[in-house]
Amino acid sequence: MGTVETMFFRRRPSEMRCLLPFATLILLSAIAEGAQKIDLNNDNAIATINHSSVLIDHLQGLLHNSNSSDIMLKVYTANSDEVKVFHTHHLLLVLQSDVFEDLLLNQSITTLVLRETAECAVIFEKLLRYLYSGEITILLNQVVSLHKLASKYHIAALQHGIIEYMTQHLATALPQGHVVRWYHYSVRIGNEELQERCKQFLAWNMSSVIHSPEWQTVSDDLMIALLQRSDLVVENELEIYYAIEEWIKKNQPDVTVTDTVLKSIRYAMISPQHLFHMQKQSPIINEHYSSVHDLLFLAFQFHSTTPLVFAKYFDVNCSLFIPRNYLSSSWGSPWVINNPARDDRSNSFQTQLTASNSDSSKRVTWNALFSPRWQPINSRHSHSSYSYGALQTRSPEDGRPRIIINPATNSVGFAGVSFQKTILVKVKQDGRSYVKHVYNFHQSTQETGDFLFQADLQKRSSEYLIDNSLHLHIIIKPIYQPLIKVIN
Repeated sequence: MGTVETMFFRRRPSEMRCLLPFATLILLSAIAEGAQKIDLNNDNAIATINHSSVLIDHLQGLLHNSNSSDIMLKVYTANSDEVKVFHTHHLLLVLQSDVFEDLLLNQSITTLVLRETAECAVIFEKLLRYLYSGEITILLNQVVSLHKLASKYHIAALQHGIIEYMTQHLATALPQGHVVRWYHYSVRIGNEELQERCKQFLAWNMSSVIHSPEWQTVSDDLMIALLQRSDLVVENELEIYYAIEEWIKKNQPDVTVTDTVLKSIRYAMISPQHLFHMQKQSPIINEHYSSVHDLLFLAFQFHSTTPLVFAKYFDVNCSLFIPRNYLSSSWGSPWVINNPARDDRSNSFQTQLTASNSDSSKRVTWNALFSPRWQPINSRHSHSSYSYGALQTRSPEDGRPRIIINPATNSVGFAGVSFQKTILVKVKQDGRSYVKHVYNFHQSTQETGDFLFQADLQKRSSEYLIDNSLHLHIIIKPIYQPLIKVIN
């Protein structure tokens, strides 16, 4: 969009005669009232005069001054007789919006009739205030409507600003929820970045989402997309199944969608006892048994032996046999670190060896070490003469936190099984706790390169601290490496 000057040059002389007195009046008035805001440099030779804030105040005041108005906007609410009238100014409308510029090409127009939905009509004045001041107050329940208005009138800066606001406020709590709605809206407008941010938030906070009102508003496509992910954070796979069952009962999707959703459940991650119960008690499973009976049979086979024996015949590293981010104590442990910037901390916990029921009695003990000021490899001296003491002389700000996780028991007992470690980092925003980051590694967060990279644990006000504590959850996932394969 052009500046005021370029807009003048694009107009015919007759248009300039109309616009120039208005612009001159505003500028002179701003200069007169803002003259006291003069800052001089040290030698008193050069003065900087800044009247921008005064000018903005005057422009905002014009919305309530119908005497200087040259364009009247009549905003009608769809399916209603309600109408809102605004006295506006040709110059400011065309400066901010090429849509208004096209509508006002005919200079004889003094009244524009606009029709908006009820939601957009209610906040139309906010849009006008933005056009006059460049500033707007956004409420969560008005975000979509504001973006619709900004898009309709091609106000690009406001469009981008609202999308950025949405990506930064996914965790802000609303009683009815809003992330699912924002995702569906991002699909309609084709904003892939917002789509991905919404899906990631929903996946990392799935255990909370499925117990919220917005769970029932999830579309078919979104449900299928979420269930394909291995990074869903839930108590266990059974929690997902029962949530899916309720979603199917509420939304009554067609048979194809229901079958696809049920096939996305990782039945091998559910114990045989619960699988038997589901087959006997679940009307959904009974109705769609022909679609999932092969998966159920495969899950029972998986539980009948160890994964290493099972791996001789089947691919155990496909999604059916890969755990998600389960919060159950069988798969990991929460870890709250008080005053995390103070010194190194350690923690011990146990997890099950594999997901197979045949290994249900086998446990692995893990030792975790948290260091708040680890020195990255690329900042260490490459020669062996660089001593540990020399590392300690560097300032704490030069290093970053890391966690090392190793088994406390002899690794011979789980030959053929390696482990992926996952760290969930929880924070709190507007009174709501949520997962902000997920890090995956095999032994140390050093492998990720960005573990808590932006976290300033020295500050009590850090967004990563809840009551001066770092809230983590460690998850251990088995990865099977078969020793022998059966050749068919």
